[in-house]
Amino acid sequence: MEFVLEACVDSVESAQAAQAGGATRYELCANLIIGGTTPDPFLFERVQACCTPPVHVLIRPRFGDFLYTDEEFELMCRQAAWFAGHGARAVVIGVLTAEGELDRVRMARLIDAARSVQPDCKVTLHRAFDVCRDPFAALEDARALGVDTILTSGQAASCAQGAELLRELVRRADGMEILVGAGVNASVIAQLLPQTGAHAFHMSGKKTLPSGMAYRREGVPMGLPGLSEFEVWCTDTGEIAAARRVLETHFAG
Repeated sequence: MEFVLEACVDSVESAQAAQAGGATRYELCANLIIGGTTPDPFLFERVQACCTPPVHVLIRPRFGDFLYTDEEFELMCRQAAWFAGHGARAVVIGVLTAEGELDRVRMARLIDAARSVQPDCKVTLHRAFDVCRDPFAALEDARALGVDTILTSGQAASCAQGAELLRELVRRADGMEILVGAGVNASVIAQLLPQTGAHAFHMSGKKTLPSGMAYRREGVPMGLPGLSEFEVWCTDTGEIAAARRVLETHFAG
């Protein structure tokens, strides 16, 4: 079995660092610091030009829950079609009902929006899965919809905490890829490989870099309270490389 090491990146620099570390593909987003939103098309095109791993694109119009207004959903459909039509290997989507179930109608429309433009476009159900009411019902709904991958922590704050559910999801996947995310690093992968039987892992491998600003006016926040305006997140090549070494060792044996 081949392993998957997906790097979640939101900049060209992070994409380049992930490639240097041996990531097998990207999930490209914007605003990783708030869990990720849909990336800018120009960022997508630049990553395609600079890097070789296949690009999966997050379709998420905002921070917060996965219950979308009609206008938000229309935007998502247009984005899914655009990215699929411009070379995204997969779209990464998730829509829930107010009752916490997978919204099969809207999921189907999003999938059709992408595949009507590019029939070979893959589909990942993102961590909306982790806040749904019944993971096994959502798994079967995703299978019926033609979803290829489910990104999940096992409905826990971190994948290490969700190991038991992850193991059961892998057992029931029947050809669907269970992509383990949330808190993934080399040591966690080493722990979860025998515990879950998973072969696909999703990580940002981020490090915090200081701003290059010499002059700093403190106390004037531009975004979420508590976040420094003088720090930048970037993927660390060493973190990705360490994770890859664990996977190579495991699957070589």
